Amino acid sequence: MKFLCLGYLDHGKMDARPKDEIEMIMQECPPHLNNFYESGQVIVDAGLGAESKCLRRENGKIRVMDGPFIETKELIGSAFLIEARDMEEAIRIASLHPTVQVGTGEQFGWGIEIRPIHYFESRDYPKG
Repeated sequence: MKFLCLGYLDHGKMDARPKDEIEMIMQECPPHLNNFYESGQVIVDAGLGAESKCLRRENGKIRVMDGPFIETKELIGSAFLIEARDMEEAIRIASLHPTVQVGTGEQFGWGIEIRPIHYFESRDYPKG
């Protein structure tokens, strides 16, 4: 089973800190990333840029809107896909990620949301 994991952060708190301080904190991540990747169950791991767009169909046309769209101080900063037997194993694997391993990330609200992926098969939809 595959799980989508979203890494969150409080961008206001991070943006308020000097760049060199943030760079020092980020230097703590590689050893944790190595452990995370060595699990052999990471399919994709990516950091996300702050810019986002939302597409919606309105009145028969596609509308493009600026984001982000979550109504919170938190911002999605990363996303990764993992393979796991169940949610318990997904939690174990995700817990290796620097988002929850680097202690200094706590002050910036670093956290991970884990969601199982359910596939839609095109044969289930009517054609036309």
